[in-house]
Amino acid sequence: MTDLLAVPESRAFPLRRLLQPLLAARHVTLHTHVQADGDGTGSQAAVAAWLEGRGIRVSVVNPTPFPDSLRFVLHRQDLVADLGTPEADAALDDADLHLVLDTSEPGRIGGLAQRLDPARTLVVDHHPAGREVVGEVAVQDPSAAATGEMVYDLITLAGDPVPRASALGAYVALVSDTGSFRYGNTTPRVLAVAAELMTLGIDPEVVYRRLFATAPRRRLELLREALATLDSDEDGRIGWMVVPHEVAARLGATGEDFDGLSEHVRSVEGTEVALLFRETKPGETKISLRSNGAADVNAIAREFGGGGHVKAAGALVHEPAETLVPRVVEAVARALRG
Repeated sequence: MTDLLAVPESRAFPLRRLLQPLLAARHVTLHTHVQADGDGTGSQAAVAAWLEGRGIRVSVVNPTPFPDSLRFVLHRQDLVADLGTPEADAALDDADLHLVLDTSEPGRIGGLAQRLDPARTLVVDHHPAGREVVGEVAVQDPSAAATGEMVYDLITLAGDPVPRASALGAYVALVSDTGSFRYGNTTPRVLAVAAELMTLGIDPEVVYRRLFATAPRRRLELLREALATLDSDEDGRIGWMVVPHEVAARLGATGEDFDGLSEHVRSVEGTEVALLFRETKPGETKISLRSNGAADVNAIAREFGGGGHVKAAGALVHEPAETLVPRVVEAVARALRG
């Protein structure tokens, strides 16, 4: 019988290359992409607890603030230093190694890109490789359901038991990027890893409530405003919503309040590609793209300077939503025509 928990050799070989410098480090800073999600933060939390258990100092410095709704994954809150603060500067200057998780592209780590020496930067990511990579040693494996799965493998390859605090982070990463084990990237191995993590004391109901069933009132008001803009093309194959900057500002909405909004568009019957346009500031729009069918939204996002997965991707474009929407809809229509 196949051992589902065994690390695939195609992944084990490159991950072993990371272990030596990682475990020999004195101080490691952990980083993920802008607007960090459950996979990025969960992976950071898992690595942090593991390395600290080995006596290695760890700091978490992200290009945008660590989401309040995901701080429960951290075993210590004082690990986090916001980019641009004296604490973050001190951590970046003191660290002898940087580890970037859940992205590999300079454009996805914002202002951190100028602060990380590629020769001292490692990458663990499950997204397809982009044109540029922030570190000289990178493991990029799109066959992994989440970066958290690769972090679990990293700990396993080190021969260490998975710390309970690491188990929570890895489980949150898996739940987040598989849509609670509903998406097509949910493999038998993912379920086996999740089951193994649950034996370490993870309560799936608690995780579900923290991730999906607890929200500030403004998030529901944001959903109401967004749904009022719901639109589609003539065939109903492309659906989208638009949130202008002034709406988000009026509600006091944060980046994490937008998580999951595009799923409401994707749930409309007949929709093959769902789009969410969020103006982050006047003249700047973030696009979230989700695919229900064969459309590769990663390829579409790359047309606009972004990237991601085949079925979930995004891009940040310096253009108001008013002019961007028709251009993106047309790009999606071309992709669907094939």
